[in-house]
Amino acid sequence: MHGTGAVLVVGLDPVRIPGWDPEPVVKAIARGQARFEDHGIEADLCLVAPDDNPEKAIIEALARKDYACVVIGGGIRKHEPLLELFEKVINLVRQHAPGAAIAFNSTPDDTADAALRWLR
Repeated sequence: MHGTGAVLVVGLDPVRIPGWDPEPVVKAIARGQARFEDHGIEADLCLVAPDDNPEKAIIEALARKDYACVVIGGGIRKHEPLLELFEKVINLVRQHAPGAAIAFNSTPDDTADAALRWLR
């Protein structure tokens, strides 16, 4: 791995999305983060709410350290109404972490696998 090999995971904060039970996603995110620990990879979470200035939170997270990889979660990527946010996230990563690989997970559980494709 290059540098610190740190990973930033950008996703929707399940607790801040109204109208559904966030608990299964909260648990899946925790399992996903634990898998990073199993691989000895430092992984930070940046969970955002679409209506609460997510760009600012993402820029601040990207500035914290020199990430080797940024994983963008399926909640942002797959939900059609969030297409513009997805584009913003991609462009923020390009601008604020130009050296970081960009990866996509399928579920919160396989986030470490997505990052490992680029960290190997």
